[in-house]
Amino acid sequence: MKSQMWLLDPRPSLPSLVHMVEQGFELSEASSTPVMLEMRIRACHVHGSFVTAENRPPPFTLRQALEAPRRETGRIVLPPASFAHEHEKIESRWPRAVQFIRECGLNERFDGDVPGLGIIMQGGMYNGVIRALQSLGLADHFGNTRIPLYVLNVTYPLLDDEVVEFCRHRKAVLMVEEGQPDYIEQNVHAILRKAGVHTPLAGKDVLPMAGEYTPQVLTAGIEAFVRAHLPALLAPTQPITVHRPGRALAGVVPPRPPGFCTGCPERPIFSAMTLVQRELGEHHIAADIGCHLFSILPPFNLGSTTMGYGLGASSASAFSVPSGRRAISVMGDGGFWHNGLASGIGNAVYNKSDGVIVIVDNHYASATGGQDVPSSRARSEARSTNHPIEDAVRGVGVQWVRRVDHTYDVGRMRDVLREALTTREPGPKVVIAQSECMLNRQRRERPLARAAIGAGRRVVSERFGVDADVCTGDHACMRLSGCPSLTLRPSDDPLREDPVAYVDSSCVGCGHCGEVADAAVLCPSFYRAELVHHAHAWERARDRFRRAVIGWLQRRRSARLARCAF
Repeated sequence: MKSQMWLLDPRPSLPSLVHMVEQGFELSEASSTPVMLEMRIRACHVHGSFVTAENRPPPFTLRQALEAPRRETGRIVLPPASFAHEHEKIESRWPRAVQFIRECGLNERFDGDVPGLGIIMQGGMYNGVIRALQSLGLADHFGNTRIPLYVLNVTYPLLDDEVVEFCRHRKAVLMVEEGQPDYIEQNVHAILRKAGVHTPLAGKDVLPMAGEYTPQVLTAGIEAFVRAHLPALLAPTQPITVHRPGRALAGVVPPRPPGFCTGCPERPIFSAMTLVQRELGEHHIAADIGCHLFSILPPFNLGSTTMGYGLGASSASAFSVPSGRRAISVMGDGGFWHNGLASGIGNAVYNKSDGVIVIVDNHYASATGGQDVPSSRARSEARSTNHPIEDAVRGVGVQWVRRVDHTYDVGRMRDVLREALTTREPGPKVVIAQSECMLNRQRRERPLARAAIGAGRRVVSERFGVDADVCTGDHACMRLSGCPSLTLRPSDDPLREDPVAYVDSSCVGCGHCGEVADAAVLCPSFYRAELVHHAHAWERARDRFRRAVIGWLQRRRSARLARCAF
């Protein structure tokens, strides 16, 4: 609002989203103003289809910009031109934007048969409002509503005449605006009162000031609004009971906070960090934005602060004070190239920081979908990759650098972290922990494995398991790894009441569970198994022999137990 940039909040349907993207560019051109398009999480989860438009080349191409550049000093934000811009925004750009929004009908109206009430909403709230109206019996499953709706696909600027026209002669209007401060509600109040329209405007009095506006929250708010102004719409007169599956499920389904994927190479890094802190005591850990931020949740509970993408080391620079313990900071390879190399590593070198910086190199910007970064191992004709992080770190002056090429080796990872925290060498200590993102690795390898199996070729895959007879039931392995494939099942031994550890079929064979059990000196119950597809004749014969021997031993053991029972 202060910068006079227009904000789009499109209705969550794919055709609307696509249309508003196109119209956003048109609006920007028509008003010579940057346009922001807000994408809500629920909108990003919408599925469907839309009709594409033909690509249109720009009237002024990049080649023309290079070969015949144009310059408009009036567009450069530099005094004194910048002061003139403030007048232009109000006197020229705003009116042109309002005219474009009105003529193109970017905001939408949905009429109903209850003209006495109305609901104004941000475009992103439309699906939730419709679902709430359906729960109250005020809309059908096709989106036809009884209460008229005014959908603000453009939440800034507002069109005064459209707002006044929608609210005039209504008994009451509800403003659905997620979050606070309630800028839009205040704006609508000002528009109505200046126009002499005295229609009551409800909003944060029936809806919460903060938090997500889920369909359950909206149902309660809209019900309170309707009951206050037109209760006859809600029959019977007693407050209706709205089915809220979220509350019902909360009592029986355990919470599932976000966490590392099965086989994630970042999990063993924090297992090793946990083991080191058991030896050396608690350290301040500056976390960072990325998959590795899951370390702040159970079972690791590691991370004291989080500042921003690639800013873990920057935030830890505040702890460059004399102390018996060094601060630890974490950043991913995406954050390293985005921000961390200069603001984190370079700053630590310049200020002679004594902290430890852990760079999680999983070969991709994984938190944003697995895009390549300069250090990715992929070969690309359009991009320059395979630039080692270690070279960049040493290039800005770091002297103490250690690289762990296989993060699943928890023992090695623990030893390197211990060395970084205890060495007497001055300056920042950088640990580069490298292993490929398991999600991207599985996306690449599974189709190849399926094709090989379909072609009849020999394929070997690894799985890990737990010997129930050896498992002590301590479950420290789970507390140190937290792998989703590591779970519990009842013990077959009637003398043991505690459940035993169990590795389910989602295991990808990373070996972390076995490695952490070994590094923490837990128990020898983990074993590695090879699943062989299209095995050779010798392998099949050996398997039959092993099964026969194991079966004979099991039968003999069962017979002994049976004799002991009597």
